[in-house]
Amino acid sequence: MSAVYRGVIWMNEREALKERAARLRELHRPGDPLLLPNVWDAGSAKVVARAGYPALATASAAIAEMLGYDDHQGAPPEEMFAAAGRVVRAVEVPVTVDAEAGYGLAPRDLVDRLAGIGAVGCNLEDTDHAKGALTPVDEQARFIAAVRAAADAAGVDLVINARVDVFLGGADGPEVTREAIERGRRYFEAGADCVYPILVSSEKTIAALVEGLPGPVNCVCLPDGPDLRRLAELGVARVSFGPGPYRLALGKLKATAVRIAAMENPYT
Repeated sequence: MSAVYRGVIWMNEREALKERAARLRELHRPGDPLLLPNVWDAGSAKVVARAGYPALATASAAIAEMLGYDDHQGAPPEEMFAAAGRVVRAVEVPVTVDAEAGYGLAPRDLVDRLAGIGAVGCNLEDTDHAKGALTPVDEQARFIAAVRAAADAAGVDLVINARVDVFLGGADGPEVTREAIERGRRYFEAGADCVYPILVSSEKTIAALVEGLPGPVNCVCLPDGPDLRRLAELGVARVSFGPGPYRLALGKLKATAVRIAAMENPYT
């Protein structure tokens, strides 16, 4: 294959990625949220895509557990990207990848790996897992800006969903909300397309975040949180489910295994 021909193929692939990224970004509509039942392998990706979802998202916790590792960057990045790549190849819709905190990769390396598997979006969380603490907001904003600049330099588009982890552990209240808004604003200024205050569950707090942030807000659907219609009414633009669908699937498998062990027909 000639260098010119390889260049034409790459240009065509790059344009296709840009079109998918634009489609993913356009689907973030406050009040009419993009619903993302997170997937973890090619099989789950095909099931969700065939149900009519216009985009897919992976869940790092589900993929790490499927691979036999702990969440929070406990799995080798090569295995995580390989699993995400199988999701991308299995479907024709845009796929955004949960890239955790970036695996310690340089911004250009992270962008190249995402583009290399055909992903057009990513989650980037602001927890420093090595220290077990939040990354300072200035540092995280610089990282997001560097990822955006690396994507621009590589000629690819990337929909960045900047996760805000201040609500982890059940924290809430006015001070926590103010910090979430400050972090979210800084991340938007750095080039994020959407902000993801994970595990926020209070309707009052969600409404304050939607009002206080200058861009789309992503919430996770929680068993004890607002339902999907209410999240839409609050102005949320994207709803994730994290490892929930994976654990529901495992729960179904467990129930089936129990019935088989009891000499029951699991199909009746």
